[in-house]
Amino acid sequence: MTRIGIVFPGQGSQALGMGVDVAKHSTAASDLFDMAQSVLGYDLLGLQRRGPEERLRETEYSQPAIFVTNVAIFAALELPAESLIVSAGHSFAEYCSLYAAQAIGFEDALRVVNARGMEMQRAAELAAGGMSAVLGMDAADIRRVVDDVRAQSGLRVQLANFNSPGQIVISGDLRGVQAAGDALMAAGAKRVVPLNVSGAWHSALMEPAVEQFARVVESAPFTLPRFDVVSNVDAQPYRDVATIKKNLVLSVTHEVRWHETALRLVSYGLDLIIECGSSPVLGPLMKRLPDAPEVVVVSDYAGAQKLRNAVTA
Repeated sequence: MTRIGIVFPGQGSQALGMGVDVAKHSTAASDLFDMAQSVLGYDLLGLQRRGPEERLRETEYSQPAIFVTNVAIFAALELPAESLIVSAGHSFAEYCSLYAAQAIGFEDALRVVNARGMEMQRAAELAAGGMSAVLGMDAADIRRVVDDVRAQSGLRVQLANFNSPGQIVISGDLRGVQAAGDALMAAGAKRVVPLNVSGAWHSALMEPAVEQFARVVESAPFTLPRFDVVSNVDAQPYRDVATIKKNLVLSVTHEVRWHETALRLVSYGLDLIIECGSSPVLGPLMKRLPDAPEVVVVSDYAGAQKLRNAVTA
């Protein structure tokens, strides 16, 4: 039996045209987009096909679009259930993992994701925020510099995503992120790259989104996953529903500990890790890990068909 881990990319992996190919050729994927239109009240696949691209980048639309596309690709794979060992999704894409592991149904998961996107969009409109990727600098040094900038300026800025030891994202007030970026370059960072995002995700600026979103999560019918799902919040597999709900709410404002999560996946002794998403985001990071197994990125129906045939053979 091939031991498989599944990873799902999150915000920023969206692209115009995503999901169109897999929905055209896979009945399972097409059915998910049909259900999504019923839940959301608008033609999600049409938005992904025709745009406008600016709307697809808005978190209110990008989070549902990424969620449905990711799980549609997963559905097109038709992998044997006994091969699925563990899964993780970057940031809100953890909902893809929870759905894949049957911890929540598709429509219920999409309702939660849709509420998350809308609440975060509202929070982003309350304060100008941004994010920047810091390359080539140790996390402890980044934290020290960012803490100093926050203390001296009074602006809200913090570490947000730990994607790899050499790629860490900061988030917060636009001026705070800019000031921290300047200070980090002066302190020896290789590069600081502003990200094309519409808000300060995983920062204190998202706190206005938490109260209403927490009510949605609390009312959602989660159960224990059929296989392990590793949380971004603590890099641990879920063992009870209460922790699932708590971490999903925390993830709105807390750091994404992706590198630790990825290392946890590798520790399962997998034969194969598959990234299901429209863009190769996590696969390249996974390939660089010590003792990483084979990593394959599946972004369309042809890729899904090829991999399914290889696994079932």
